[in-house]
Amino acid sequence: MAADPARPVPDPGHAITHSLAAARLGDAEALAGRLMAAIFTDNPEWTDYRPVPREDLYEGCRRYLQRVLEILSGAAGDPDGDDVAAAIGRRRAEQGVPLEVMLRTFRLGGRIVWEAIVEQAHADRADPDVVLGAATSMWTVIDGLSSTLSTSYRNTELERLRRDDQRRHALVEDLLSGRARDTAFAQRTAKELDLPAAGRYLVVVAEMRSDGSFALSGQHDALGGVHIRSVWQVRADTLVGLVALEQRKAAGALEVLRPLARGRVAASPVVRGLAEVGLAHQLAVTAMGTASYGSAQLVSLDQRYPEALLVQSPDLAQRLLDSQLGPLLDLPVKERDMLLDTLTAWLEENCSTANAAVRLHCHRNTVLNRLHRIGTLIGQPLHGRAAYVSLSLALSALHLRDGLRD
Repeated sequence: MAADPARPVPDPGHAITHSLAAARLGDAEALAGRLMAAIFTDNPEWTDYRPVPREDLYEGCRRYLQRVLEILSGAAGDPDGDDVAAAIGRRRAEQGVPLEVMLRTFRLGGRIVWEAIVEQAHADRADPDVVLGAATSMWTVIDGLSSTLSTSYRNTELERLRRDDQRRHALVEDLLSGRARDTAFAQRTAKELDLPAAGRYLVVVAEMRSDGSFALSGQHDALGGVHIRSVWQVRADTLVGLVALEQRKAAGALEVLRPLARGRVAASPVVRGLAEVGLAHQLAVTAMGTASYGSAQLVSLDQRYPEALLVQSPDLAQRLLDSQLGPLLDLPVKERDMLLDTLTAWLEENCSTANAAVRLHCHRNTVLNRLHRIGTLIGQPLHGRAAYVSLSLALSALHLRDGLRD
């Protein structure tokens, strides 16, 4: 009688594989002992599996080998997406065992299962040619379980990294809010962020540019290259860095960062310990407010205290500007700019008429005439400490106003 072509012909290789694997299903514990011995032989100092308790490792080996035999015997389904391999991948990722070590262990387990199947084939006097087909089936299962392990392991790693980033983000935010005034919190946070709890710090802020990038890049590696530890955090519209100076001078860290500025970047004064990082952040933000929009520079509050005071009190700065320079600002542009340039040069040259004349490329008497004109317009003398301070601050307020409008 002819065979029905629509009916699949049984594969004797699969039947033998199922039979041999089923016969060894009860031996998973003994095979796990063999796999443990193989692991120790492969890794005699136990370094790769040090985070894993031996009982945990043995149980993982037993469950893995049991699942291999179950799939080969037909008692379990497809190895792709297998829950046992996925669970092992998650657990070992959480314990910090390297993925390549786990894959090597799965291969070792495959070899031990194959040895057990060959032993069973000899005992059953199975056809050697048919038994060879079991090898292909077995390694297909091992590959599928290894793929599932890898996927689960990597997903767990990614999730752990996300959790670590979230934890790190929260800790930095707490530092910026001033929580490190609590000594115990400062010490715990310093350990988690690999920063000193005490010692000298700078806080650096960089603006977000119009293209969505930040005005500073490559800063962590650049500072690391000169052995300065730092932690950087992206906030809503700024990049914030905590720079641990330890025994180094602030100028050295700023020299590393200055060439990297691609927009407005500012640094706080040096503060002591994580407890003052919150204050330092506020001061760095204030310092950045003194830099003109569109500029690419790193400014330090240590060099910009007058401007910072004006930025902090914009209404007062405007009143100062109006009271000191208002009449000049009402002049036609050409005359206004000439008189403002003269006043600026005179003040920056320590009120030396001769030096201002050299700088402005004009005669000393011309400078004197212009200064007299300015004094007449503003209705007050230009000499005296109070006048110097008020006029200098007013000029700074003018430059800030014009720069921040651009």
